[in-house]
Amino acid sequence: MVAAPRFTTEQDPADWCAVIAIFFLALLWWRLGIPSQIYFDEVHYITAARHQNEGVRFNPEHPVLGKTIIAAAIRWLGDTPLNWRISSAISGAIGLYALGRLVWFVTGRRLVTLVAMFLVATNFVWFVMSRIAMLDMFMALFGMTALWLAASAVRLPQQARWQLAGAGVAMGLALGAKWSVAPLLIVPGLVFLGWKLRDSGLRGLYTRAGGPIPGISLIEAGAWLGLLPLAVYWLTFWPAFHWAKDPINPWDPIGWHLYMLQLQDSVTKPHPYRSWWYQWMGNWRAIWFIYQPVDGAQRGILLVGNPFTMLAGLAAFVWCLWAGWRGRVEAWVFAGLYALQIAFWALSSKPVQFYYHYLLPGTFLMVCLALALEALWQRTDRWRWLAAVALVVSLGMFIHFYPILSAAKLCCGRPSFEYWMWLRSWR
Repeated sequence: MVAAPRFTTEQDPADWCAVIAIFFLALLWWRLGIPSQIYFDEVHYITAARHQNEGVRFNPEHPVLGKTIIAAAIRWLGDTPLNWRISSAISGAIGLYALGRLVWFVTGRRLVTLVAMFLVATNFVWFVMSRIAMLDMFMALFGMTALWLAASAVRLPQQARWQLAGAGVAMGLALGAKWSVAPLLIVPGLVFLGWKLRDSGLRGLYTRAGGPIPGISLIEAGAWLGLLPLAVYWLTFWPAFHWAKDPINPWDPIGWHLYMLQLQDSVTKPHPYRSWWYQWMGNWRAIWFIYQPVDGAQRGILLVGNPFTMLAGLAAFVWCLWAGWRGRVEAWVFAGLYALQIAFWALSSKPVQFYYHYLLPGTFLMVCLALALEALWQRTDRWRWLAAVALVVSLGMFIHFYPILSAAKLCCGRPSFEYWMWLRSWR
């Protein structure tokens, strides 16, 4: 998120970002209502949404916003499998667009932007999590939107106040969906603070001069990026203030958050799909969301990363650290976002963790890979073909695994399970 006298000479690919997002939504929509039964963690959130429509508390260990959105879809559209998941699918598509806008405003390069969106769309995790009624895609949508608007405020200072206000609202909504996004939400404020102090010293605490956005004081930025998100986050609990039974006391946020933390930390029973952050990085541990006869056929949904891009992304992460050292600050930005999210889970006290917690880190890893592939493409004609091959392989992996990413009809029971199990740890 580095200011420059002139942002970029390249044309903004906003239209192509929208096209990719629309095609991605169409792909999500195909068989979105299958399986026609609740599966995996939908049992928590669909049940919570149904209870919420009745004014009854359920699943109080998580923030309310994601369940409120699912509840609204059920109330307005009907209690059907398609409508359970429709809001996640829409969030996944718009969130993918928001990611593209973030990459554009950080890098100013069309190729990196479009390749990053392509890699995220085909990295398996974003696709699978966009087709299940859980909280993660709401978090991802609002989190990416917040970072996009914060970056655009730096690049387009004439619109900075509106952009910062929008970023603050999106931050509050992201936190109101799921707490896992919290480390990302402190990044814009820390960048603003560090930039101000670098340009103006201690005077940067109150002067409008210097910093990433001239004319915006640290106090004003703190209001947009600190106080406003907290206010919006508090408002996301509005339905909980009015539950018919056991409503939350709106004036005791410390009390209700301590209770939520207590509930989350109380889940210590080992789970067969439990995993750790270093296993996510190596793509060692997968989760079968479902694998059984359902809707007239044997079907399965596997959550695992793209076997090629998730590993190639690690090499790209190392390259981004080196490129950042050589002056490509945008490479450091996305490598830093990846490392921040991984560090959060490595240091987290949450006793039971799952591969789907790699959603946000894996997304930033794909941006690192996009930056590395663009550098390879621009280097010489001799190496350009490798970048193109990487995209073809990513798409080929997505097509190959598509049947068990999308609950397609599988041919023959157990042998179909074995066909995709490249690693014993995926079983």
